[in-house]
Amino acid sequence: MSDIAIQVENLSKQYRIGTKEIQHDTLMSAAVAWVKSPLENFRQLRRLSSFKNGDEADVLWALRDVSFTVKHGEVLGIIGRNGAGKSTLLKILSRITPPSSGRIMLNGRVASLLEVGTGFHPELTGRENIYLNGTILGMTRTEVEHKFDEIMNFSGVERFIDTPVKRYSSGMKVRLAFAVAAHLEPEILLVDEVLAVGDAEFQKKCLGKMSEVAQTGRTVIFVSHNMAAVNQLCERGIVLVDGELRFEGSTEQAIEKYLRDDSAIQSATIDTSQLTGRSGTGDGRILEVRLSDESGNPSTQFGIGDALTVELRGVVYEPIHRLSMGVEITTLEGLGLLNLRTDSQGIDFGPYRANDEIRFQIKVPSLPFYPNTYLVRPWIAERGGKRIDYVQEGITLTLEAKGNYLSERMIQAGRGLVILDAHWLEKPHSVS
Repeated sequence: MSDIAIQVENLSKQYRIGTKEIQHDTLMSAAVAWVKSPLENFRQLRRLSSFKNGDEADVLWALRDVSFTVKHGEVLGIIGRNGAGKSTLLKILSRITPPSSGRIMLNGRVASLLEVGTGFHPELTGRENIYLNGTILGMTRTEVEHKFDEIMNFSGVERFIDTPVKRYSSGMKVRLAFAVAAHLEPEILLVDEVLAVGDAEFQKKCLGKMSEVAQTGRTVIFVSHNMAAVNQLCERGIVLVDGELRFEGSTEQAIEKYLRDDSAIQSATIDTSQLTGRSGTGDGRILEVRLSDESGNPSTQFGIGDALTVELRGVVYEPIHRLSMGVEITTLEGLGLLNLRTDSQGIDFGPYRANDEIRFQIKVPSLPFYPNTYLVRPWIAERGGKRIDYVQEGITLTLEAKGNYLSERMIQAGRGLVILDAHWLEKPHSVS
């Protein structure tokens, strides 16, 4: 038996963007167009399903000549910005949509979790949908019954298992959908960015389950904007940019390539409203984050010991009496180095009414880290309650050696994480 679980060769997917609306200058031209419209509509319908060399202006390449292989038992992370082609790739692997060209080979039974509630019938109960999904995966009723209690307990929706799925919240749907996909023993598990819907505790359970699935020799493809989760779970990563495979290698290298090359993330001021790598209750939103140096100039490049200012702009959608906020600085792998919190200093902001704008500024007097690339992750929370919004994707911040730390022999990345000024004293010693 081959050790290859998934093989993708020169995979491409094209979509027709649309057709231009024709404006008529005269009544006669409009009347002629109306008479010809049935034939023209027929031609446009045929054109939507075919692509010619001269149609490039109307064609979107969601994927272009993508090739890679995944071995049995391997966990592959796929990362890239929104619109890079990640979800399209998983839909093709799931056989939801066909490719325009290229071929794929899947060696095993595939279960996919691509969107909240994918594969669920809204009129059926949670119990009935578990059996339905098991049947789709080719399992017998006895096999599903053997796993039923485990699925139900993992999902945490026991009270609502006999309620129609159309009455479930998005969080309940994703809990049940993941529990079904992970427990019905597929050889290949495809997981898109649906875990962002669940809370932090459930995300942790999901990551643990996917790790357990991989350790049993099954294959996992994981798409996420949460770089810490990708690094924790995946052995290897690929980076997609505008539908093309730009990098394939170790997870650490793939994450670094993505974060260094992504101009939106590297910008000192970014619009976070479209970022999907975030979590929280959703009662508010961080809309913009800006990094600046001691002089107030926007920057993502700093030296050891430099001052950093982080400015946040956002909105609250529900009335909040007391608001806490903070900024984390982590490694690219998600290791937390610094977490500045207003609640730890006894500071409160508010009250805020629904749809009020919020603005904050935090100053870090000195960055005490070794030269490397780090992530700045802001968050807001209700004081004493759950987090409202947490931008896990973050902004990259690069520290360079300078001043007293110019010597590469003195300061090298990987020699540590935090630099502290220590006081050295040579004590008197006797000479024999």
